[in-house]
Amino acid sequence: MQSHSQFLKIFFAFVVFTVSACSQPEPESSPVPETKVAFAPTAADQMPPAIVGNGGELEGMNLHYMEGDSATTGYLAVPEGDGPFPALVIIHEWNGLSDRVRQVADDFAAEGYVTLAVDLFSGRLGTTQEENIALMTEANNNMPGVIANLDAATAYLRSRSDVTGKVGAMGWCFGGGIALSFGLDGVNHEATAIFYGRLLDDPTALAHMSHEVYGTFARLDNGPAPEQVQAFEEALRSAGIENDLHIYDEVGHGFWLRVDEDAETRSAPALDAWTRLKAYLDRTLK
Repeated sequence: MQSHSQFLKIFFAFVVFTVSACSQPEPESSPVPETKVAFAPTAADQMPPAIVGNGGELEGMNLHYMEGDSATTGYLAVPEGDGPFPALVIIHEWNGLSDRVRQVADDFAAEGYVTLAVDLFSGRLGTTQEENIALMTEANNNMPGVIANLDAATAYLRSRSDVTGKVGAMGWCFGGGIALSFGLDGVNHEATAIFYGRLLDDPTALAHMSHEVYGTFARLDNGPAPEQVQAFEEALRSAGIENDLHIYDEVGHGFWLRVDEDAETRSAPALDAWTRLKAYLDRTLK
């Protein structure tokens, strides 16, 4: 078993291996964007448009949610209606806050969540593996700052009159691992969803988690490998933390966010993961 401090020390080495397989200035005086996302939840046999390559024009707004930091630029998507709504913080991959992640934020707003896609790289977007590694290195060397960023995002969401006060966090790859760290070290929130991020197998560290954990993983993945997922699940159980984890066969790292890259193989597991995720968010946030 590895302690939580050891886990943070090896974070960068693990993430570099993993992601090679993937490809508050103060809040605005009026936090509500001029346009909102129409309420249009997916049907039982549908996935969110963004992950299948059908994301539309962006309907949200850029948002500076870190006090005194004009470089950090998140993306806020708000559902139509007065609410109050549950809220989500979504955490980007190793390359930064891309338009596909912004489109996913719009899709979650269509499901009825006030959604803030955070920016952990101060507005920068990597375009090569070298650039992505450099951005992750910088974030890893400032892990307290990363947690403070997510704390600020959560505080912003809870300050809104159209939010119930319940907030969840989720991310993919680099962002999935950060979501786990935030669940352990950040301000209390109500949900953590991990898509193939780096994991822990220490029940003592995981006992700091205050809520059920969701996880989607791939059999053809080495970061985390299936045996690491199994160790994570055993540690969660030992710590008494409820969880909904699943390893999908026939797919590899990064399959869920980009179903369109191999629709024939990825569609069925991605739909099942989405169905599980919607049920998880219903029971933890709604």
